[in-house]
Amino acid sequence: MKLILLTVGRTDVPWVRSGLELYTARLQHYVRFELKEIPELKNAASLSEEQIKTKEGALILKETEGMEMILLDEHGTEFRSLEFAKEIQNRMNRGGKDICFVIGGAYGFSPEVYAKASGKISLSKMTFSHQMVRTIFAEQLYRAFTIIKGEPYHHE
Repeated sequence: MKLILLTVGRTDVPWVRSGLELYTARLQHYVRFELKEIPELKNAASLSEEQIKTKEGALILKETEGMEMILLDEHGTEFRSLEFAKEIQNRMNRGGKDICFVIGGAYGFSPEVYAKASGKISLSKMTFSHQMVRTIFAEQLYRAFTIIKGEPYHHE
């Protein structure tokens, strides 16, 4: 089983990219982990928000075919770190499909993506830029694995 973090657009903020690379490398010690980036749409300025969500949604659905898809979404379930670690452990224990966590573009997800998702996770009631969420989520995923392994990274 592999865990994938799928994002819309590239991470172009240097400190965000640096943090993302740090936690991506750390995760490799615990799980097969891959970061995938869907390119931003060309001529997006000429498209409506709904058109952007529809086009991005088609790309997300293509990339996640055959995987369990979990959306990072403001309306998702919020977890404390220990709860999130337990959730990850439970999903991995079930085995089967690769798990793909998806961070959408600036306008969120299309109805088709919501319909296919097996879950939604919210990192906070606050709103973060979709670039920053990548690093924040990668750190939380790393934290979850250190909790699962009983390592001293997390303090309760």
